[in-house]
Amino acid sequence: MKDRKLLNTELGRLTPEAYTRTKSGVVVVLDNVRSAHNVGSVFRSADCFKADAVWLCGISPLPPSPLIRKTALGAEEVVPFVHCDDTMEAIRQLKEEGYILVAVEQTLHSVSLETFVPEPGRRYAYVFGNEVDGVRQDVVDACDFSLEIPQFGTKHSLNVSVAAGVVLWHCLGKEKGLVRQASPDITSV
Repeated sequence: MKDRKLLNTELGRLTPEAYTRTKSGVVVVLDNVRSAHNVGSVFRSADCFKADAVWLCGISPLPPSPLIRKTALGAEEVVPFVHCDDTMEAIRQLKEEGYILVAVEQTLHSVSLETFVPEPGRRYAYVFGNEVDGVRQDVVDACDFSLEIPQFGTKHSLNVSVAAGVVLWHCLGKEKGLVRQASPDITSV
């Protein structure tokens, strides 16, 4: 039996209005991410896994931007965003709102992603850092804990937009049942 790609009309996508009506309890914070393409890609992943908002801090580019749109493909028009001049301002505000702050960073006491299970009913803000320097140390210090993506190759990090996709898939898609489960009868070709 041949397989076929689904048509867009068969995907059951939310309308922008329906997207904003329900909340996932997850926001993404970008700590001085310099590339508009990375910001756009994070918006795309945030939309895919239904994050409530993207917080753009420091030098992170802001919509509207043709460079953000190039990778976001319109997700920047659906996913709300907040701008803060400094990431610590975002951290303080999110803490006041009751979020658990999670630096996605390699630290001495980081929790490995495969062992992390978000607590139901809690709200999380996942902080991703600059492409070169990662999450600032003062921001790491202000977070409740750090989360690390296990890696097995020669490099010590993933691109920030890829890391955001991996974490959002794990924390929203997989853990909250938003990702389709693989069929147990899939056979290799």
